[in-house]
Amino acid sequence: MDSFWSKVIPIIIIFFLGYFLKKIKLFCSNTADTLLKIVFYVTLPALTFLSGSTAELSLKFFYLPIIAIAVVLIIFSVSFPISKKFNLPKATQGTFIVGTLIMNTGFTLPFVLAAYGNQGLAIYTIFDFGNTLMIFTFAYYFAIKFGKNEHRKIPIKKFLLLPPIWGLFFGIIFNLLKFELHPTALNFMEIVGKPTIFLVILSLGIYFSPKITNLGKMLTVFSIRIGLGMSLGLLAVNLLNIEGIMRTLIVVFCGAPVGYNTLVFASLEEMDKEFAASLVSISLLLGIIYVPLLIYFL
Repeated sequence: MDSFWSKVIPIIIIFFLGYFLKKIKLFCSNTADTLLKIVFYVTLPALTFLSGSTAELSLKFFYLPIIAIAVVLIIFSVSFPISKKFNLPKATQGTFIVGTLIMNTGFTLPFVLAAYGNQGLAIYTIFDFGNTLMIFTFAYYFAIKFGKNEHRKIPIKKFLLLPPIWGLFFGIIFNLLKFELHPTALNFMEIVGKPTIFLVILSLGIYFSPKITNLGKMLTVFSIRIGLGMSLGLLAVNLLNIEGIMRTLIVVFCGAPVGYNTLVFASLEEMDKEFAASLVSISLLLGIIYVPLLIYFL
């Protein structure tokens, strides 16, 4: 696995490069917003298409979104009553709940690609289908409920139009129908998809803000999101007798850091943005340490 660390260490360096470029005021959060839009609408769909078109499809893959959905629901059953016991302001309670529900699988993606390539990407994308569904329905519902616009409708269309999902869909269709891309088209997809790791990690470094607020509540969120999530992932793979790469990645995904959509939703719905920023930033710093270790040792 020495080759794994030779791929992961540059990722960690890129993360801190993004933070450094922000500190010297070369980049700002708006820069990261633009970079992630490029990833979301351009590079990641190309990668998901390639993963879907080249992956060895198996029925066991269809357990993945179900596991993601089940983990979110179980975590909610724990985090919601705990949030009530803290007697938090409504906006902070909303951020607390949403922070536990959203798995930052996007953060794990560069590590997954470094370790497992397109095979890991295929597993990631199918698992993330369930995760994304819960983010834009279940988690966003509670962001609305604890925010300023309680009667806003859940944006189902936004989920259905996600470019990475369509990239995966068409990739799987090509795979099932045994279509082969022309070498020119294949090279185009590979060139477009390659910047994904660099852009995602650089953006996360730019977003990073090591400021701590509500320390006790923050540690509780981390215990639920990371600790309980990882435990549920281990329980799932043991109950279903899942082995190999899929076993490792399910545990990693279920125990992923707090998702940056926590901050996005806090901003959109006027929940506690300062608490959200602290949750996302500190959990990302933890993730830089424990995610590659999990992939290495599991």
